Amino acid sequence: MAKESFFRPFYTVLVLAFVCSFLVSLASVGLRPRQEANRAQERKKNILLAADLFTTEKNIDQVFATIQPRIIDLASGKFIPENEISVQQFDQLASTNDKQRSRLLPKDEDPAGLRRLEKYSLVYLVKKNNRLSKVILPVRGKGLWSTMYGYVALNGDLRTICGIAFYEHGETPGLGGEIENPAWLASWQGKKLYDDNGKVALKIVKGKSKATGEAALHEVDGLSGATLTGNGVERLFHFWFDKQGFKPFLDRLQQEEEKNG
Repeated sequence: MAKESFFRPFYTVLVLAFVCSFLVSLASVGLRPRQEANRAQERKKNILLAADLFTTEKNIDQVFATIQPRIIDLASGKFIPENEISVQQFDQLASTNDKQRSRLLPKDEDPAGLRRLEKYSLVYLVKKNNRLSKVILPVRGKGLWSTMYGYVALNGDLRTICGIAFYEHGETPGLGGEIENPAWLASWQGKKLYDDNGKVALKIVKGKSKATGEAALHEVDGLSGATLTGNGVERLFHFWFDKQGFKPFLDRLQQEEEKNG
């Protein structure tokens, strides 16, 4: 009897631990769909913010319905037909873990610190009067402490930045975390991606840019106390808008737009 009394508290603790663990797991599974839906809405919101289309006066889904998502082959820049890969079912980040749909990047070809690059990417098209008005592109790259995930929107000329937005990162609040600062994000509007030779020319300078004229269109003010995060953002741009990223797509799309007049 005494032995049973001695072990009873341990049995009670084990039973309670099991029950609590079960309830936590159940709650986690039950909340997962809602969490995923919230993340999807947050991504949609940031796509709209980058493209300067977000408004509190309209439902996010209502505005997002005016945007056409497509899948492209990064190497060729060609659109992938919907009957080959469904936009609704395509998980771009998950595809980096699929050796058939991604490739390992050599260090000297990986300034953004991605390690693996997916074969296909989502892009988002905005059209006005049957002409391309904007294109929004997903980007990511290593900062100081984390991988930064965001969107870059380009105007119809496919060379001028309409806006950028970051929706996930782990940079230091008040320093590298200022990549979410609306004032800094607004300073990207109107900047030019490429120089006259088609080379990525964007540069984040330390402190305030002192450039004038054409040079000023390629420079963005740095983040105070967050030089390394700024360097990460610059490398991100140089990767995604060069030949390994979206440049084949942008060049092809520009040719199609010029052809259609």
